[in-house]
Amino acid sequence: MRDYSIRAVGPDDLDGARAVMLDTVYRDFGSGYVPRWHGDIIDPATAYVVPERHTLLVAIDPENGEIAATGALDSRGPAHPPNPRHVAERYPSGETAQLRRVYVHPGHRRRGLARRLVAELMEFAVKDGGYRSVYLHTDPAVPGAEPFWRSLGKLVHDEREDPEGVSGVLHFEIPMGR
Repeated sequence: MRDYSIRAVGPDDLDGARAVMLDTVYRDFGSGYVPRWHGDIIDPATAYVVPERHTLLVAIDPENGEIAATGALDSRGPAHPPNPRHVAERYPSGETAQLRRVYVHPGHRRRGLARRLVAELMEFAVKDGGYRSVYLHTDPAVPGAEPFWRSLGKLVHDEREDPEGVSGVLHFEIPMGR
């Protein structure tokens, strides 16, 4: 088994991190790049490196030095719309660490990278001292996403159950003590 290293993204990692993220939105989500949803992918430095309470981690393949996975955290809670009002109110910006862009390139899946990235992001959130909760949303159509997040957190809202819901997004809270 490869011994991947995980580190905070550096200037030389930005292109590789962007490539993993873009590959995911095209391959797994099928949506491709949508500016209103994916602006942070194009400029990850502004979104995750510059703000003190944000971070972007990368997992490095020891065989070739390439980026195999990404995981980010920021202090922006879910916005309403598009998210349900009660979810946005439960997870306000500034008090909520939102997990984002936990993506593993297909050739590196099933090796524990996402779980390791989430553990390090959780440590970052706890060390910050200002976050009271950790939130994320996911698309259950992405292979493995729903069972993975259910194994780590608590489902707080399933949009598939909303009478007017069309997106099917799942909203989770990850316990801060993990």
